[in-house]
Amino acid sequence: MLSLLEKKPPTRSIRRTVTPTGRERRFRSRDFILSKTDLKGRITYANDVFLAISGFTEKEVMGAPHSIVRHPDMPRCVFQFFWETIASGNEIFAYVVNLCKNGDHYWVLAHVTPTFDADGQIVGYHSNRRSPDRRAVAEIKEIYAELLAIENGHQDRKAGLAASRSALDKMLADKGLSFNEFVLSL
Repeated sequence: MLSLLEKKPPTRSIRRTVTPTGRERRFRSRDFILSKTDLKGRITYANDVFLAISGFTEKEVMGAPHSIVRHPDMPRCVFQFFWETIASGNEIFAYVVNLCKNGDHYWVLAHVTPTFDADGQIVGYHSNRRSPDRRAVAEIKEIYAELLAIENGHQDRKAGLAASRSALDKMLADKGLSFNEFVLSL
């Protein structure tokens, strides 16, 4: 039985154009941002901390793609890696900068896991995000800026994505770490 907040929301697309303000919002280290999505990344649950920091109402996010909070400073290759990992049934940790409804932003250390049904099939995803280590954010910002520059350095978006993903894979190989090991080492 799904709770009232977990009822399957109507599917809808969101097209939003928000200019980032450059102002960062932070949340308390004891608070966790929680959300659940269906297999396509549409939000089926969002806790009060998610709503408070993002500035959205529950009505606005339910059924919306989780990318409603996607910040333009996030490299697409990170999300590509992210989705490949969770769709294959594995968990992932990642530093992510998100965009608030008003254009402010907030950094998180995200831990995303697949949700399985009784037959072992993935039926959705569960994400909990905590307040990140500020030194790790400083380091990951530089890496993300490099990956984003690679992506934006190509007129063809697919070529840019492939090039940045190649750079990310090379960085991890050079360090001898998996993505999760790298993130947790920061």
